[in-house]
Amino acid sequence: MNPKPAIAVTHLGCEKNRVDTEHMLGLLAAAGYGISADDDQADYVIVNTCSFIETARRESVRTLVELAENQKKLVITGCMAQHFRSELLEAIPEAVAVVGTGDYQHIVEVIEQTEQGQRVERVSEKPTYLADETVPRYRTTPEPIAYLRVAEGCDYRCSFCIIPHLRGDQRSRSIESIVAEAHQLAAQGVQELILISQITTNYGLDLYGKPRLAELLRALGEVEIPWIRIHYSYPTGLTDAVIEAIRETPNVLPYIDLPLQHAHPEVLRAMNRPWQTQVNDRILERIRELLPEAVIRTTLIVGFPGETEAHFEYLCEFVARHRFDHLGVFTFSAEAGTPAATLKSQVGKRVMNRRKKDLMALQQPISLAHHQALVGQVLDVLIEQEHPASGMQMGRAGRFAPDVDGVVHIRGRAPLGQIVPVRITAAEPYDLHGEVVGES
Repeated sequence: MNPKPAIAVTHLGCEKNRVDTEHMLGLLAAAGYGISADDDQADYVIVNTCSFIETARRESVRTLVELAENQKKLVITGCMAQHFRSELLEAIPEAVAVVGTGDYQHIVEVIEQTEQGQRVERVSEKPTYLADETVPRYRTTPEPIAYLRVAEGCDYRCSFCIIPHLRGDQRSRSIESIVAEAHQLAAQGVQELILISQITTNYGLDLYGKPRLAELLRALGEVEIPWIRIHYSYPTGLTDAVIEAIRETPNVLPYIDLPLQHAHPEVLRAMNRPWQTQVNDRILERIRELLPEAVIRTTLIVGFPGETEAHFEYLCEFVARHRFDHLGVFTFSAEAGTPAATLKSQVGKRVMNRRKKDLMALQQPISLAHHQALVGQVLDVLIEQEHPASGMQMGRAGRFAPDVDGVVHIRGRAPLGQIVPVRITAAEPYDLHGEVVGES
């Protein structure tokens, strides 16, 4: 009897895509397939692609081309597979299968079919699948960190965004299902659990008839995980009840990830965002009032079609006024199939890049001031890495989310994967420096 082939997986894109990758790995491992960390040693390479914006597609294409040149059997999954389907099979002879965002649960069957010599296109027109705690999962994150998807898809139709086409409408898991998986992750030693979906503040709307994030947070308060972080909150769902649940649930971090994208009402209207500028101002003021210790992160888009210099100056004034703890800035990407791609008054690349640079330059002294105010304080820090040469350790305080925010550079010794007290000794615009309390 021939052994089953070895399979490697290359993950691209967001953390929602990462959870899909982990479920595919879990299903394959449960079916007896060998999981390889080395593409060269694998019989198949699954490339879980991203197709959200142009730069993400370029990275996906570059990865596929490199693997194809090495004569690898490719299984293309994720958003690019959902987006382009049969074109990928035609363009890449080494691709033996494409699997959509709502079909990854069939990955074992797909590999079995390719082993029989078939080229497989398994892409549902409208994704509806949502994995739960019963689906095997092979985590790819560092041991103390895990992402927990509470819902998939999106019911909003922002004019620049292709996600509903790629991921389908919103579908939420039950509170019981989410809490059950959280307990599983706690048993694996997870110290930080990050709740993700497309719009986490809309969690439960499709399932219960109203958002139930506040109830979910309180239920997760019974799980023995020290840090629970919420990603992708929208102003329309960040109600007083949700803010109160964050404040009153000890293991839920007061970290608010609020992707506003812009502040000017005319640009927001063109973006088809479900709020206007006064909602932005009011919700930010309300957060500061109800949750004074809140760390607020936002992301903004510059160069949206029709964005004038006056619109951009308004956005700069908004950023200066609200003094966000963390800020990410993206230039507009015209995505085929979205209304914004055909809008008039497209903004040139040079102007977009200049606006991005100016906005980040405005944010830097704000971030530095926030960090300088922490010097002398003792913060809980999750120890994540150790430099092999210097012995210096690196970790994150609760105010830093993985991969998108800064880190804490640490003197002293502490066990990896644990949360320890660290006294902050110096600050930079993005990072902090400190020493383990009790260590010389």
